[in-house]
Amino acid sequence: MKILVTGAAGFIGAFTALGLLERGDEVIGLDSINDYYDVNIKYGRLERDGINRAKAETGELVKSTRYPGYGFIRLDLSDKRGIEDLFLRHDFDMVCHLAAQAGVRYSLKNPHAYIDSNVVGFMNILESCRHHHNRHLVYASSSSVYGLNENYPFSTHDNVDHPISLYAASKKSNELMAHTYSHLYGIPTTGLRFFTVYGPWGRPDMALFLFTKAILEDRPIDVFNHGDMKRDFTYIDDIVTGVIKVMDHPPEGDPDWNGKKPDPSRSRAPYRIYNIGNNSPVLLTDFIDAIEQAIGKKAKKNLMPMQPGDVPATWADVDDLARDIGYAPSVHIREGVERFVQWYLDFFKINKKGL
Repeated sequence: MKILVTGAAGFIGAFTALGLLERGDEVIGLDSINDYYDVNIKYGRLERDGINRAKAETGELVKSTRYPGYGFIRLDLSDKRGIEDLFLRHDFDMVCHLAAQAGVRYSLKNPHAYIDSNVVGFMNILESCRHHHNRHLVYASSSSVYGLNENYPFSTHDNVDHPISLYAASKKSNELMAHTYSHLYGIPTTGLRFFTVYGPWGRPDMALFLFTKAILEDRPIDVFNHGDMKRDFTYIDDIVTGVIKVMDHPPEGDPDWNGKKPDPSRSRAPYRIYNIGNNSPVLLTDFIDAIEQAIGKKAKKNLMPMQPGDVPATWADVDDLARDIGYAPSVHIREGVERFVQWYLDFFKINKKGL
């Protein structure tokens, strides 16, 4: 198949594009490569997959030197004409939309970036899918949509009408927009609520990267809510396996769906929402201990209160995903953290003493 992967220089997007290429699909990767975090990591992911940085910076379509079926273009989602032209030039079978302005805390400082990318950008993708009759649109939602929900584990069958960050609200809006297009135009759409994805090449704004860097540099780490937090950390390989399996299973409308007792995870339209996580929340203090073990050095901890927009715990109910596509995450937190630390040391060419 020929597949568009947006966010292809991002963490999940780069690994998803790689997984599709390695099974023989043709992929066009798209990314704006903004400076939300270090662009050298974004370009590093692309260069790993044979995309020349200098050529990518021009904004022209660049062919990979490693994968004959891979092309990459630097393009902003909010560029309506650019997105339209891309769909006109390429007959995509499917779209895997993973590009977004990420980050809960950053949304408190720069809210307009979330509307431009996550709402306007998603609108451009939906309109292009509508006019080009793609078989399936898979898109990234987030565990952040659960907001004030305190029913654990988080279930896609529960309502999520109380987000506590603009980032979460933008992701909830994506789910609503997708349903509208599934209902009106019959576009099969599947939203995936990601739960704290981590692993090699991970984002520098995430806790694993921040903690590893600080410990190696002998600086204290900020431990929010005094460490009394849980996250459903999910290793990148498990995520990619799940994403690709979902892409191969476009949803069909559920004829038994009842508007008097509406299930938010499905519809009479070809629409589906899944959690994709590890289904095994880890206490923040245990997560820090895994990093300390992998580095061989204790962390200095700066205990702090809960930050605005954060939630005390995340926990994914993945029963539907396990039943429908056989999803079964397998990488334990200590194994995954060890793999990340080794990548970090290799990428930045330092030893465990931080030298």
